[in-house]
Amino acid sequence: MLSVLVIDDENLVLDATRLFLERFGNMNVQTALSSKDALGILDTNTFDAIVVDYYLPEINGIQLLKILRSKGDTTPVIIFTGVGRENAAIEALNNGADFFLKKGENPSSEFRELAHMINRAVERRFVGRSLGTSEKVLSDTIDFFPDAAFAIDREGKVLAWSPAMAEFTGVDRKDVIGKGDGVYSVPVMGYKTPLLGDLIFEKDAAIQQNKFHLISRDQGTLTAWTSVEGGEGSQKVLWMKAMPLHDAKGTFIASITRVKDITGALGDELLRQSTRVPESETVTGRMAPAQGGMFNKLFGKAKSIHKEGLALSFREGKYQEAIPYFTRAIEMDPSFAFAWHDRGVCLRETGRDEEALKDFDKAVELLPNDEELIYSRGDLLKKIGILKGERKIIDSAVRALNRTLEINPDHANAWNSLGICMKELGKNETAQQYFDRSNELIKMGKARYKKRNLDAMV
Repeated sequence: MLSVLVIDDENLVLDATRLFLERFGNMNVQTALSSKDALGILDTNTFDAIVVDYYLPEINGIQLLKILRSKGDTTPVIIFTGVGRENAAIEALNNGADFFLKKGENPSSEFRELAHMINRAVERRFVGRSLGTSEKVLSDTIDFFPDAAFAIDREGKVLAWSPAMAEFTGVDRKDVIGKGDGVYSVPVMGYKTPLLGDLIFEKDAAIQQNKFHLISRDQGTLTAWTSVEGGEGSQKVLWMKAMPLHDAKGTFIASITRVKDITGALGDELLRQSTRVPESETVTGRMAPAQGGMFNKLFGKAKSIHKEGLALSFREGKYQEAIPYFTRAIEMDPSFAFAWHDRGVCLRETGRDEEALKDFDKAVELLPNDEELIYSRGDLLKKIGILKGERKIIDSAVRALNRTLEINPDHANAWNSLGICMKELGKNETAQQYFDRSNELIKMGKARYKKRNLDAMV
């Protein structure tokens, strides 16, 4: 019988997980409500596998993973999370996580998959973690990404191909997995050529020779754009980001590439500006001066348009009129997290909560540690969950609000919203404690919020 430690800050999740794994997985399960509790348990106990929620107070799941691996603890770790995040997934894999399991709408199916992952992870611990056995981990990881993504190994063979990549290219994963020699580039570029993931260790000159315009190089991660021929003589502009993946010993095993079609306002401006840049000026350590100026100019336009939207929404309360301005800013700079957030605010204020939530989701994906964005998402989830009477949505709100409080324990509004969620869940005593904490912070003048000074910005 396998022994498993499950760590989650929600008793309901712990009880359900333990019940399923013990009854149907033939496992002996011990639980902990925090990483600190888990570390105390691990001081005197060993387990065949550890299951940990990503969002935990004080020490989150990845931080716990790092602590364990730094101590030489090789116990298989499965990250159980409700939110798919590219950076978290890569960081966890680079620090030796074995699997990711995303919380969703079908607990029974998730628990069965969790039991399967535990068994596989334990088997892998004894037979060794080879590149071949890591393919499922890679596939699970890139499925978290919002954009099309794929992974290739050291020999250039495809290890993983996300559903979004299949939709983007029209090529199903079964038709490309295991293939190399650059064939995976054909459905992307229209011909066989190195993609950004193939160039991850190349110098800037080699990247440019392969018709990529380098945007940034940051700790091994490359971001660049390129253009390909579209229909009827048009040009399509593609943005790519390539990230290296290492095993727990630091050995490179694969590169992951994200691909996004940015044809439109942003792509057109990039094409126009790139034709004015002399070839000799485009090869530098990071970004050519003209390229950098072009990006600054373009993103400056996005920020200027964003401010016009703020003037309408924040200053005048004209939320519907402000939406096209934020949409235009997003089209020019899809990575502009606050444009997504502020459009979400307008959608929320005009009663379009479901659309607003999608914008808040995108904003948090782009800036995963910004308390203003996380709180807006959590507070809207609270509203939607209560209005719909859906427990799973309220649970998601609780996770987002707890994340806000991890970043800022003095966020009185987050404590109050969390109290409302607890009351809705029938946890009246806990709700009162949260309400009291909120009131205490306000009365003592200790409530603080990290928010932009919109008045000064406008």
